[in-house]
Formats: sequence, structure tokens, C-alpha cells
Amino acid sequence: MVLENDYNLASLSASSGTMALDPKTLPVEKKSLYVPPLQEVADKVNVEVVDSPDLTQKPFSLASKGLGGKTKLVELGGVPYLLPTVHRDKVYDLRDIAKLIESDSALIIGPFPYAGVNCEGIFNLNIVNGSVDQHTRISKVDESDTFSIQEILPNNESRVIKVHAKKRIGSKDFITSIRTTLEEAYKDKLVGKAKQHVMRDFSKVPLTNENALNNWLKFFNMSAPLVAVGTLINGDGGLDLRVQHFHSFSYHGEAGHYHNDVTPEIAEYLGYFNIGEEVYRIDRPAETHTWGRD
Repeated sequence: MVLENDYNLASLSASSGTMALDPKTLPVEKKSLYVPPLQEVADKVNVEVVDSPDLTQKPFSLASKGLGGKTKLVELGGVPYLLPTVHRDKVYDLRDIAKLIESDSALIIGPFPYAGVNCEGIFNLNIVNGSVDQHTRISKVDESDTFSIQEILPNNESRVIKVHAKKRIGSKDFITSIRTTLEEAYKDKLVGKAKQHVMRDFSKVPLTNENALNNWLKFFNMSAPLVAVGTLINGDGGLDLRVQHFHSFSYHGEAGHYHNDVTPEIAEYLGYFNIGEEVYRIDRPAETHTWGRD
């Protein structure tokens, strides 16, 4: 998506859950499922199924050409490992995660402890038989406190869903508009400048509510163009999933967690999406909460 975890990424020894999705129940070529609701939030909308462009080229610059193959949405850890206090033992090696979901070859898009401090990660790497082609970026708040990645896919080209929207006229952001459209269509079935945040280093005091969280986060108005990667899903299926989560990067030094645009009259979005066939829930927090998910 043009306009992009909050968890440390060593080894994993935890239980995992899997929930299969049937892509045959998702008639993605029927524009009526997508276009009318999006027309309520954008002045110009076009949705179509197209051959994927070469996503290794700018502006996308992914580690793989396409989003095809046996697609899997993977949620690793969760917000409760960050809030109210950080669980510093939650460190994972993504090569192990690829093996855990039976993917020897995988494009991973969507943070790791490289920076030594808490940060926003924009995952973008290709793993083939344990060898890593790394294109990941990070965004962190500097010491002056003034400024400043989760989907696993095989390395294949494919048909994709192309969504192009201009001039936002509704209150919902681009990703929420798509997700709520899916919620309305499938209900109980699983199927300009931008406002973004960058996390400070781990809080020294517990963050126990949404207000405390928002006061800890640093919000910025970042300039287009931004390139975002992430996932959205129309329901959590009882797996305590984050229903939408996108992080973005740019070629002008700005990156963070996507919230919405702040210039709706000139906002323009171009996104390419694919449908996940399976959902993997790995190392799910035993104790959870519902805040900090925006």
C-alpha cells in the first residue's frame, strides 16, 4: 500500500494455533462487495483484480516480486507483551517462525532488537532455506524526543486486488474502510500527509489505559509518498488478532505506524492486496486486553 510490531524479534518455544480460511467463499472479483462502501468514504474509487506489478520496483521496493503462493497471515505475540509493561523475554528469530508455519521459502512483510531500543519495524525480507535477503527498515524517536513490519507470504507472483481511491470524504481511514466493508459483507466469516505514530523507548511506568498509551506515543504528520505494509482481517476468529496493522516507510526519511491521512481533500491511495488462506496465531498472550490496537 502506498501512503506502513510492537514486539521484540532468537528462538521460539511456544504453542501455536491455526485457523483455515476458504478463499473460495471470498468472491473478490465482485466489485459490489467493495466499491459501494468505499465510495462512501472517497470521491473516486476503483477496485479490480489485476496481474501483480513487479513489487520489487519503486515505490514499493519489496524483497519479492509478488504476493502469491500459499498465503498465510501470522500474528506473533501481541499487544499485551508491550502493555501495560514490556515483556523483554519475547524475542523471536523470524527464520524459526517461517519453519514453524512450514514455509521454507517466504516473503515476510509487516521489528527486531537491532536498534537496542523500542521502535517501529517495517518488515520486508525474503527467506529461502534459511538464507535472508534483508530490506527491513525501522523508525525510532531520537534522544531529543522530537522525531523519528506482519504478513508472511511465499515468494511468488500472482493476481492481486488493486484498490485506488482519491479524495477522502468520510471519517474512516483507508484500511478501516476496506476492513469494515469485509465485516459487513461476511460478518461471521473470516476472510497526502498521513497521521502516524512512532513508539518511544519502553515506558518506565505501566501504561494502563488508552490515554496513557497515546501520551506515550509520538504522533507526527508525515509527508507523502509513503509505502505501507501490513494486514487486515474482518474478525479475529477467537484468536485475539489485531484486525488491522500497517507500518510505512519513505525515501525521504519518514516512517511509522499508519493511522489516517490529515489532508483528505488531496489524499490518494493505491494498494495491492492478496487473500490469506490460513491464519497462524503464535505465542498468544495468556492474559489479554482490547486497548492499544488502533
